[in-house]
Amino acid sequence: MTMSHEIDPPALEILALNAFSGAGEGLPPDIAALVARRRRSFGAGSVLFYDVPLKIERAEGAVIHASDGRAYLDFYNNVPSVGHCHPKVVAAVREQVGRFNTHSRYLCDITQDYAEKLLATFPAPLSNLVMTCTGSESNDLALRIARSASGGIGFVVTRTAYHGNTAAVTEVSPSSYKRGAPPAHVRVVDPPDPAIYGNNLAQGFADAVAGAIAQMQADGIAFAGLLVDTIFSSDGVFADPPGFLAPAVEAARRAGGLFIADEVQPGFGRTGAGLWGFSRHGVVPDIVTMGKPMGNGYPVAGLVTRPELLDGFCAAFGYFNTFAASPVAAAAARAVLEAIEEDGLIANAARVGGHLKARLTHLAGRTPISAVRGAGLYLGVAFADETGPRADIASALINGLREEGILIGAAGQYGNVLKIRPPLCVTAEHADRLVDAMERLLVGR
Repeated sequence: MTMSHEIDPPALEILALNAFSGAGEGLPPDIAALVARRRRSFGAGSVLFYDVPLKIERAEGAVIHASDGRAYLDFYNNVPSVGHCHPKVVAAVREQVGRFNTHSRYLCDITQDYAEKLLATFPAPLSNLVMTCTGSESNDLALRIARSASGGIGFVVTRTAYHGNTAAVTEVSPSSYKRGAPPAHVRVVDPPDPAIYGNNLAQGFADAVAGAIAQMQADGIAFAGLLVDTIFSSDGVFADPPGFLAPAVEAARRAGGLFIADEVQPGFGRTGAGLWGFSRHGVVPDIVTMGKPMGNGYPVAGLVTRPELLDGFCAAFGYFNTFAASPVAAAAARAVLEAIEEDGLIANAARVGGHLKARLTHLAGRTPISAVRGAGLYLGVAFADETGPRADIASALINGLREEGILIGAAGQYGNVLKIRPPLCVTAEHADRLVDAMERLLVGR
């Protein structure tokens, strides 16, 4: 269990597993022309998927329609959490942007209504909301609040964590490094993998966190907080057993730090056990960050915390975000909460996710699947054999499933984990289609 800040970068860059090579030979004319235009405009910052990039024309629910005339089942995109182009969200944004939209330094009923509706879903101590535009901004602000409250500067994160892309948040995102490693004030621990920590996962992970804090403090760096994505998505998806995270949170607080729960990936009902991933572990975070799924594609995000923590930060620093908490952002976000409730999407995540997990577990007995992990509609399917992790199988499946009309991604330090995180409206029939396609590709290998 490595606890040093001197770490190797991830064995594979996850986005490289199904990235467009850039060769461009044999592309359909319309795709080739658009790729060339994109290269000129976006340069090295452009990332495209697949040997033949998809050109998207429209989408609805869990289906994306591309210019090749095919309809693709989307098991990749958690951003449109309640479904692509959900009519309730579309109508709410359209109506509000047609009425007015401005910054939050004016009073506005819809923004206040949303804040109260969202805060009602959190434990009582978490009663203040700061709205942002992205999960990166939320996590950046969370780091600042934790430092203000604790007096420390150091953070503990997991080995392949990703928390965003501001300068400060990249430092606590080991998976972002192609070369080098996070700075000395950031210490990494192995993710909560039973293969690493054994049967007593909770204690093993807590001991790793405590050891990283002790090493940090021995190096003269004061500890500020533990930051984890509560389903450990980029690490390869680790959700069970429920409650395992609590001892690590206790270890962080004993050392004078705060616990920041990054809910960008597991939040808003994805685990099928309430709105928030941290609730499965019986803990109340000091700070909760939210992002992508909050507005179903509209750029709205947020942070929820205790008033005394926000008061202390605001006494020392001003904070204002022009586009956060705008009326249109609030309209989109409120419509998402209403859609989750009205469409029964938390129950759907539990039901369809349970069905999908059971079918994948059954498939594991006849294929190189080494583990099926996760909760609700956030699952990780790992591939390994006696030689070790098999990223080649995950990569082949990503591309093979695309040919089957299904979009999916990967995760984990070795890139050997399929990451399943579809819009929450997927059905059991969609799940069956995914598993049937995986069976054809794996058994027929």
